[in-house]
Parts: sequence; structure tokens; C-alpha cells
Amino acid sequence: MAGEAASPARALRCWIESRRVCLELADQRLVSFPASKYPLLSNAPQAALEKVQLRLDGLALRWEELDEDIWVEDAVRGFFPKPGAILSAS
Repeated sequence: MAGEAASPARALRCWIESRRVCLELADQRLVSFPASKYPLLSNAPQAALEKVQLRLDGLALRWEELDEDIWVEDAVRGFFPKPGAILSAS
């Protein structure tokens, strides 16, 4: 319908393959991105990287041990942090 926003991407499943974060989406797409796109994931040990969890009904990814959260929609659209960007909670 005209004027209606598309629903955000929602993951049904997430796993790690060769340091890539792989997602199976509710719309049946399979997408992946390199962990190196996110500073906290880039140098994470493989065991910590594999502890990814789906949160918020598949709208977000969470790595508790690494204190990293990623919106599935951002990853699907390729909205990655800029290299060298420092994030702060002000």
C-alpha cells in the first residue's frame, strides 16, 4: 500500500560461519556480514563470537559477553559503523 513503511527485517535464526554472522530472515532471505564490520566483534575470540542471541523477537542480535547489540535491519541494509568511529553514551 502506498505510504506504508515496510516492516523491519526480522531474523529467525543466527549463526557464525568462518567469522561471518549469518542470518535467516522471516522473509526467507539468507544474509551474512563479516564480524570485522563491528569493532567489538572484529577481534573477539571465536567462542565468544558464537554466543550470539536473537533478541526483541528477532529484530536485534546480542553478544552478552562482548556487550554488543546490533539491529538486524542495520546489518541487512549494510549500515555498519564507520572505521575509527568512537561511540559514546553522552
